[in-house]
Amino acid sequence: MATNKWLTLVHVCQAWRYVVFAHPRRLNLRLVYAGSRPISEMLDVWPVLPMVISQGLATYPSSKSYVDFWGNIVSALESEHRHHICEITLRRIPTSHLEKLAAAMRKPFPELTFLHVVVEESMSTSLPRSLLGGSAPLLRGLVLGNCSFPGLQKLLSSAHHLVVLSLWNIPHSGYISPQALVTALLVMPRLEILRLRFRSPRPRPDPATRPPPFTRSILPALTYLHFKGVHEYLEEVLAQIETPLLSRFEITFFMDLDFVVPQLHRLISHAESFKACDRASVYPSGRAIRFAMFSETDHLPKFSLEIRCRDLDYQLSSLAQVCCSSLLLLFALVRLDIGHSRSQWKDDMETTQWLELLDPFTAVKDLHLSDQVARHIGQALEELAEERVTEVLPALRNIFLNGLRPQEFVPRFIRRFVAARQLSGNPVVVYHQGDGNLL
Repeated sequence: MATNKWLTLVHVCQAWRYVVFAHPRRLNLRLVYAGSRPISEMLDVWPVLPMVISQGLATYPSSKSYVDFWGNIVSALESEHRHHICEITLRRIPTSHLEKLAAAMRKPFPELTFLHVVVEESMSTSLPRSLLGGSAPLLRGLVLGNCSFPGLQKLLSSAHHLVVLSLWNIPHSGYISPQALVTALLVMPRLEILRLRFRSPRPRPDPATRPPPFTRSILPALTYLHFKGVHEYLEEVLAQIETPLLSRFEITFFMDLDFVVPQLHRLISHAESFKACDRASVYPSGRAIRFAMFSETDHLPKFSLEIRCRDLDYQLSSLAQVCCSSLLLLFALVRLDIGHSRSQWKDDMETTQWLELLDPFTAVKDLHLSDQVARHIGQALEELAEERVTEVLPALRNIFLNGLRPQEFVPRFIRRFVAARQLSGNPVVVYHQGDGNLL
């Protein structure tokens, strides 16, 4: 039952009150404590029920109320009612209050099913090794952000019912090796969602510690994987697992000069869900380049890859490396959208970099281009030698332009390419996006 719906029912009449309180677990009743007053004032008027500790959208109009709020939360966690706490959600915990909160959470919470702790960003913030008494037998969701946790492996070893594991903005001090992570995942047969995001590209996995080849372990319930870090780390993890039900995969890589990711290719090519993708998008911006693949029936990308880098040259070359070596599913995509949010573009950039990016998209029939991107790609296509005019985007049939005046674009950037494709027997038609006019 929704958290606040049952409150109305118990005030209808005595009979309804009896029915509701007689079956608290079947109706999934929860008392939500937001820390605005001492917990005793709330519990005095309610029977014993599972309790949710959550700051919600609480605001602190004065420094006193701010201090009182965290003091109330600490008191609730230390009280005899902690045995009934089933969820804890605390965000933006100030480092000045973290020590007291952490001390209050060192004892076991036998009914806890969900823990969400995000502290204010600090390189020195660490949770105690004995968090939750080092055991979480009923935990189904764990979200930690901006902190290190030396006792993570021990806690996860008892979390056999975990469904969601999210570790956000992991600092250098919170590094967990790929091997240790996989070992922890193996005791979570119900895990459906895994998010692992490192704050920086350091440290990188040590090749000397890589285990010898072994049989991959199956994560039978995993459907969503979100990773941010260096590509070597992800490769070591993927080399050790199989994910037969994976349906969404989001990746952010820190910049590197040499992306070698065969395990990424293996996982994606074996996953049935990704085979339904028929369109893709490429989106360079001032801080990163993003690639995503979609299916016709899904507005959210099934697969997305972001490479953190500000220089457009490196953005294009890095994405081309990953696409050419790892994403054979590109060969089945029939639509490609290329947009941008860059305020400045290099006019002297090598056009071959755009061609290298386009090379793997051999099945694309419809190419959608935004204004600045169209000028650069148009120039690259125009400079193709006659013998290569059908090698790049060989299945291309339509180009859709967005934000350009037709009388300027076609003669100047792409006329020669269109004419050459016409002579080759593989004609391309150019449209102005928005009005559907043929150019």
